[in-house]
Amino acid sequence: MTQQAYEVMQDGGVPIKSWTVGVPFEAEAKEQLKNISRMPFIHQWVAAMPDVHLGKGATIGSVVPTLGAVIPAAVGVDIGCGMMAVRTSLKASQLPDNLAGVRSAIERAVPHGRSARLRGSRDKGAWGNLPDDVMQAWAPLAAQFDALQEKHPVLKNTNNINHLGTLGTGNHFIEMCLDEHDSVWLMLHSGSRGVGNRIGTHFIEMAKKDMERWHIHLPDTDLSYLPEGTEHFDQYVEAVEWAQDFARINREVMMARTIDAVKAALGMEFEARMEAVNCHHNYVSREHHFGKNVLVTRKGAVRAREGEMGIIPGSMGARSFIVRGLGNADSFCSCSHGAGRVMSRTKAKKLVSLEEHLQATADVECRKDAGVIDETPAAYKPIEKVMAAQKDLVEVVYTLKQVVCVKG
Repeated sequence: MTQQAYEVMQDGGVPIKSWTVGVPFEAEAKEQLKNISRMPFIHQWVAAMPDVHLGKGATIGSVVPTLGAVIPAAVGVDIGCGMMAVRTSLKASQLPDNLAGVRSAIERAVPHGRSARLRGSRDKGAWGNLPDDVMQAWAPLAAQFDALQEKHPVLKNTNNINHLGTLGTGNHFIEMCLDEHDSVWLMLHSGSRGVGNRIGTHFIEMAKKDMERWHIHLPDTDLSYLPEGTEHFDQYVEAVEWAQDFARINREVMMARTIDAVKAALGMEFEARMEAVNCHHNYVSREHHFGKNVLVTRKGAVRAREGEMGIIPGSMGARSFIVRGLGNADSFCSCSHGAGRVMSRTKAKKLVSLEEHLQATADVECRKDAGVIDETPAAYKPIEKVMAAQKDLVEVVYTLKQVVCVKG
C-alpha cells in the first residue's frame, strides 16, 4: 500500500480516512462526515469510499464502526439494498442484434417502477395476484414479520409480500452485461422495498424521540442513535436483520425470474449460475476490528474482506466491476458500492439534455426518455477514477459492459 492510498481529515472527532484521491469530494459531504466523526462511540475512525457523497443523516459511501450504539439514519431507509450478479454460459455471439425483446421479457417478468396510487388501483411496481414463487420465497420471512408487526403496528399496512421480487425506482436496475471474455452476465440492484423503508423511517423517528427525552443535543438530528442495552436497540437490530434477509431474498427472486425471462426471449436453455455474487451495501453487521467487537454500518459501501467477492456497478452506459476484496484493515475491509453521484436528481434533470443522455446510452437497450435523465452517466462520478482510487481495497476480476438495462 502506498502512503497516498487515502487522505486523512480530522476536526474535533476521530480521524476520517477517505479513499478519494482523484475523484470529486463535495464540501457538504466532508462536513457531514465530520459530524459523524464527533459522535462519542465511533471506533478508531470513519472510512469514506471514493463514491462518497451527501446523504440524509449519514454520508453515502461511508463506513461507520460503533461501540455500544447504532445510528438508524446511517443505515438509511433502503435497508439491505445491494447487488446480485450471475455469469451465464451464454456468449455475446448467441445474442440477437436487437435486444428489445429481451428487455421487454424482463420488464414483464419483474414488476418495476411506481404508479400513482389511486383509490382501488394497484401500483404497477407491486404484485396484484401473488405468484407461487413469491409465496414460497416469503415463507421463511413470514413468522418473524408477524412478530415484528405485533411489536410495531406501523408495519401492518406496508408493502411487504407484494413487494417481494420487485425492482422499485431510482437507481435500481436489472441489466444484461458482457464481460471481457464475451460471456453474458445478468446483474441487478435493489433492496428491502416498501417494508424496509417503513422500518428505517420508524426507527429513525424513534431514535430522535429518545434523544429528546434524554436531552441529548446533536449536530444533526439525523444522527440520533440507539444505545446498546436498550429495548429500542434490540428491536432495531431484530428488524434490520429481517429487512436484510428480505432484501437478499428479493434479489434472488428477481434473478430467478430474469433468468427464466431471458431463456424464453432467446428461445434457448443455458447454464445461468456459473458464478454468483449477492452482497448488501446499506446495512449493519457485527464484526471484529482493531481488537474490538463492533457494529459496522456501511451506507453505500460493500464489505471487501480478503477473497470476498463484491459488485461495483457504474451508471447507465458505464462499465461495472466484479471485484475480489483485499481485506484492507484501514477501510474496515470495505469498498465503494458504485460510482457515486456528482449531481442531485433535480440538478441532473436541469443540466443534462435528452440528446446527451441518448449519446451516453447509445449502445444500451434501455429507456431513452426524459424520465431517466437523473440516472444518466453524467450524473455520476467517472467509474474508472473511482476504481483507481480504491485499488488497495479490491482487485478487479471481471469488467462488465451492459447491453440491456431495465429501470423503473
